[in-house]
Amino acid sequence: MAKAGFRLALLATLLALVVVLLGAYTRLTHAGLGCPDWPGCYGFISVPKTEAQLAHAELHFPDTPVEADKGWSEMTHRYFAGSLGLLIVLLAARAWRQRHLPDQPLKLPLFILLVVIAQAAFGMWTVTLKLWPQVVTGHLLGGFATLSLLFLLTLRLSGVLPALAVPRRLQRWATAGLVLAIMQIALGGWVSSNYAAVACIDVPTCHGQWWPEADFANGFHLTQHIGPNYLGGQLDSEARTAIHLTHRLGALLLTAVLLGLAWQLRKVGMTRLAGLLLVALAVQISLGLSNVLFGLPLAVAVAHNAGGAALLLTLVLVNYHARTALVRVRGPRFARWTYSLKGEQPWRP
Repeated sequence: MAKAGFRLALLATLLALVVVLLGAYTRLTHAGLGCPDWPGCYGFISVPKTEAQLAHAELHFPDTPVEADKGWSEMTHRYFAGSLGLLIVLLAARAWRQRHLPDQPLKLPLFILLVVIAQAAFGMWTVTLKLWPQVVTGHLLGGFATLSLLFLLTLRLSGVLPALAVPRRLQRWATAGLVLAIMQIALGGWVSSNYAAVACIDVPTCHGQWWPEADFANGFHLTQHIGPNYLGGQLDSEARTAIHLTHRLGALLLTAVLLGLAWQLRKVGMTRLAGLLLVALAVQISLGLSNVLFGLPLAVAVAHNAGGAALLLTLVLVNYHARTALVRVRGPRFARWTYSLKGEQPWRP
């Protein structure tokens, strides 16, 4: 049976997904500096439109003329992100008031609140530091972290527990898949923030070569100067090629691990989770290839971000089932248990 706060957590999770996609759209349409200040836009709560507002914007921000489309893209993202922040505050307050209830999560909602506060700071720095790649990538990771943590909270409040116990090796596979997925999302953020998505325009080679000229030192130079406007990127072609190639190699490694994880899920009878994981993986690979082959069309690029979110949430779900089942079998005193699955020989954790 669902616990108190389940519906609110589910609503927050869905809103977090919208915020992640709006952030991707803003980034991909080069609207990250559509409003040169924060949290308002040219000193207003919305994009300037009257003659007086436009004159004020021109006077105080002479180097950044108003572009209404980009401004509204950025402000829409901020409006939804602000609404999400309010929902998370409500979740944390509700968890605190109900902390005396049995099995009521408290640390997780409070941690999510800290994450969203950090996200607000990263959102401000994204603008004030003029799309500094380190901050943009951190902001993207924070968005995915908020989404995945809210989904985990929703699962914990759902009252649904796994019906099967699983061997520890499955837990290790699930953990490895989740860690690699997070690393791959970070690489994807680095690709996006350095405008390296079209550094290679052919597949499976890059510039017609299996290993083209690539400058990994500059591509992953994490102490870039603060100050320049990073809209459009500052790296040369070889550095962007290095970033793109690393993202491709990461995708190959992640694919291999997730295929192994799907096999392990199938072995213990979790065929639906295995199928869901394979579908999410196949869709994400297809979208990634389409980005390269079709020159990064906006709809496909945004869908690729959605696919990354779906794959991450699938892995959160897999880890939730694997870890919860293991805890239930081992018990609070970590006693040693034996059991069998589908007629297999008893397995000892």
